[in-house]
Amino acid sequence: MLVATFDIGTTAVKAVAVRDDGEPVFTGSQVLHTIEKNGFKEQDPEEWYSAFCTLSHALTGKIPAQDISALIFSGQMQDVIPVGSDRRALGNAILYSDGRAGAQAETIENAVGSDTITAVTGNHFDGSMPLAKILWVKEVHPEIYEKAAAFLISSKDYVVAKLTGNFIGDMTACATAGAMDLEYKTWSQCLINGAGLDINKFPKLLHSHELAGVITETGAADTGYLPGTKVYAGTGDAGATTLASGILSPGEYNVNLGTSSWVAAVSKSRMDSEGGGFNLAAIQKNLYINVVPFLNGGNVHRFIARILSRELDHKPDFAYISHLLKDHVPGSHGVFFLPYLTGERFPIMDSHIRASFLGLSQDTSAADMAGSVLEGVAFSIRHGLELFNHPAVKLSIIGGGARELAWCQILSNVMGLPVHVYKDPDLLPALAIASSVFLAEGIIPDYQSFIHVLEEKGGCTVLNPNPDAVKAYEPVYRKYKTIYPMVCEFYHEV
Repeated sequence: MLVATFDIGTTAVKAVAVRDDGEPVFTGSQVLHTIEKNGFKEQDPEEWYSAFCTLSHALTGKIPAQDISALIFSGQMQDVIPVGSDRRALGNAILYSDGRAGAQAETIENAVGSDTITAVTGNHFDGSMPLAKILWVKEVHPEIYEKAAAFLISSKDYVVAKLTGNFIGDMTACATAGAMDLEYKTWSQCLINGAGLDINKFPKLLHSHELAGVITETGAADTGYLPGTKVYAGTGDAGATTLASGILSPGEYNVNLGTSSWVAAVSKSRMDSEGGGFNLAAIQKNLYINVVPFLNGGNVHRFIARILSRELDHKPDFAYISHLLKDHVPGSHGVFFLPYLTGERFPIMDSHIRASFLGLSQDTSAADMAGSVLEGVAFSIRHGLELFNHPAVKLSIIGGGARELAWCQILSNVMGLPVHVYKDPDLLPALAIASSVFLAEGIIPDYQSFIHVLEEKGGCTVLNPNPDAVKAYEPVYRKYKTIYPMVCEFYHEV
């Protein structure tokens, strides 16, 4: 069986065709553009569809259309895309990063109550939430609101609508709308009515492995696929990334060490959103994704690579950091680094705090400084994981930081856990969403079977903790946890 997968991201549309043995047979991408004006952030949905069609023609030019059994998508979440009954966008998509609807969010909170919103959705509420942005459309562009047959929440769902004629949304992406009952996986009549909006303008909710429809004659003419080809609901990008990181059960955690960093877990319960975390419906039924973003991860790696750079222009010298880490010892000879370069929101919430070196001496080496910086992030992550409901039994790493295996080894030693490092950021989410099709078609019995394919095909490296290093880190970590309470007053003084 061959499945065509597409990710409709912010910067590009990515295509990967995957066989049921996990082997990719086609890859491609098309760049996308963001429109930024007056603080608004938008994209043209027709550009998504055009890029998708270009990739589809390239795919069907290489692989006969009759060999493609199904399509499935992942995509941006927390968007607002007004669509008419003719399946054409009525304007630009308002992106997840656009917080224009602050006043509308306040109106909804006053009407419904912030406690009610949190209880229903599992998350905090602000002007970036689609529910508030749809109210903004109604107030600022009433003609668009009235003409809209549906407001879609994910970029992928616009492409699905164009292909199948159906307005759908998946549970993971729609959990970011500020309007979905997270427990019952339905649109909340209470919240939508409280916002003064029409629930009939919201898409049908589906699980990732459920059929969204089949490709129409028009969709086939646009793309090169055969009419009647199955299209599955797919998932928001967080659902794909979480499954692609190899975590399926409570106690398993994924850390993204990229420009934006986060910790994600799969759980049977929601986590408190007061600390900056948020909750999504997982791809697996009856499970949640608990996600906590943190501000200092990959940026800290870049910081020390720039500070210790051998280059005259002081561009980040990651190769030199790798070289220095060859001489690293646990505890960095008494040098500590509090990694809060830009303030922090997890495991502590403090916008005023900044990074600090402690324990520097005339004997401190560049290797000590580099090691202490990356240890500081590892300690911060360990501190954060201690705030989750389940003790960590498995840790996986994705993102740019995953390329620095010495850093990943430090994480393994600090955590006392094996660390699974995944290296292919394009292939892994494609394999993840393809597994939803394989599950629906009875090719695999469960998502755990996908994890085995992931380990084999995804370039997974497992780093095991060094027992001596684990023991050495325990007193160092305890001492690290005393630093923030000691220095925070300094950064809060006016």
